Amino acid sequence: MDDQTYMQRALTQAAVAASEGEVPVGAVIVCGDTVVAEAHNRRESDRDPLAHAEILAIRQAAAVLGRWRLSGCTLYVTLEPCPMCAGAVVNARVDRLVFGASDPRAGAVGSLLNLVQDGRLNHRAVVTPGVEAEASAQLLKAFFAARR
Repeated sequence: MDDQTYMQRALTQAAVAASEGEVPVGAVIVCGDTVVAEAHNRRESDRDPLAHAEILAIRQAAAVLGRWRLSGCTLYVTLEPCPMCAGAVVNARVDRLVFGASDPRAGAVGSLLNLVQDGRLNHRAVVTPGVEAEASAQLLKAFFAARR
């Protein structure tokens, strides 16, 4: 499978989030050719400020793989990670990060800063931005337009 295929799975998770009244962000983690985690935002549902799609997917992948180091894995997420999630990518040693829409207000993978490629940290991820960016942005725009 290719990046678009996995990002489509992340977009499916984002649509589930929107249907639950959550900001539509979805994440998928792939190790080798195997999907080991799929998640979507659950901050409102769980009343948990840490329940971002990326954090939930990283936790799930670690449980499935039985290890906290997610080396050999790729994280696909529909929106550029925030500082918390970018830090989690570094701490989990995710090898590769693929994201859809950029986040000029809170993005920490190139928009405001770039935590996942900061040479001062002990791990750097390879980043592929803009995969299914328009579809990711449209989900977010439609969600926020409906809430106004």
